[in-house]
Amino acid sequence: MKVGGRPYRTIWRAADGGAVEIIDQTLLPHAFVTLRLETLGAAAEAIRAMRVRGAPLIGAAAAYGLCLAAAVDASDFALAEASRVLLATRPTAINLRWAIETMMATLAPLPEPERAAAAWQRAASICEEDVATNAAIGRHGLAVLREAWTAKGGQGPLNVLTHCNAGWLATVDWGTALSPVYHAHDAGIPVHVWVDETRPRNQGASLTAWELGQHGVPHTVIVDNAGGHLMQRGLVDVCIVGTDRTTRTGDVCNKIGTYLKALAARDNNVPFYVAAPGSSIDFSVRDGLTEIPIEERDATEVTMISGRIADGSVATVMLTPPGSPARNDAFDVTPARLVTGLITERGVCPASEAGLSGLYPER
Repeated sequence: MKVGGRPYRTIWRAADGGAVEIIDQTLLPHAFVTLRLETLGAAAEAIRAMRVRGAPLIGAAAAYGLCLAAAVDASDFALAEASRVLLATRPTAINLRWAIETMMATLAPLPEPERAAAAWQRAASICEEDVATNAAIGRHGLAVLREAWTAKGGQGPLNVLTHCNAGWLATVDWGTALSPVYHAHDAGIPVHVWVDETRPRNQGASLTAWELGQHGVPHTVIVDNAGGHLMQRGLVDVCIVGTDRTTRTGDVCNKIGTYLKALAARDNNVPFYVAAPGSSIDFSVRDGLTEIPIEERDATEVTMISGRIADGSVATVMLTPPGSPARNDAFDVTPARLVTGLITERGVCPASEAGLSGLYPER
């Protein structure tokens, strides 16, 4: 995708080959800054601090983190320790573990002197696979949006509601939930996106709105609790969200607040789709409510907020009374029964074990 007309991905190997560069997403939308990561520790900090975020991008960053570790010490012990450090950064998104296991499966059989070069090659291929996966999700999702537009009589705009950021900033490129939107926009369908602000970190208001604006997609930022109201009034034609982990039975773990949107969609007969790359599907888990660990982040994300003030500078201010405690669960689980369908790189299927096994029989 493009920023100011220049094509970017969210993560790439530095030109000198000895580091990784990323877009620091904690500074968006107020500043577009790229960072150079030279060590395992820097990669782990970038994931933990959400300088890179979104399940697919976390996986890519972890893969490159292992590259940085292998460049220093490619022994079995060092790679195992690097894997442990990276796995501890974010517990919910399955892509992190998937990427590390994929990297280790490539590196472990190799002689130690060959591992560093092989790590860079495998991490690059993980990134290319992510781009291809998300482009395919976009093509399959385009069919869903085209059908919704046809059902509306071909009269635009087609109003899509999304939650959090599952666009290209959450992946290496294209995005998951927003990939169908970009494909629809580029195909001439007059799509308009309702962008949930997504408290407490405001990834919708800060990131989704920013990247949609960069691509020229019409959109409107709304408060998190407005989605149901808009659905009641017939102003939402379809919902599409991303996923950090999907169970083999179709339960979806995504950014906190997703479950409430799914409930409102069901009550108002609005289709609710989840864009789910295969790497985010955890076939070892059946029950999302009891088996998926939910990350609880620092309470200051709830009690404090950052933004641009009148003089153009960025400031952080307190929202709550001093001493008031806050809880910050980062994700919730939407039961499969509330999901109309899963949009994967292999096609669209019901949110069920049978639906997923039909697309991924080898897993």
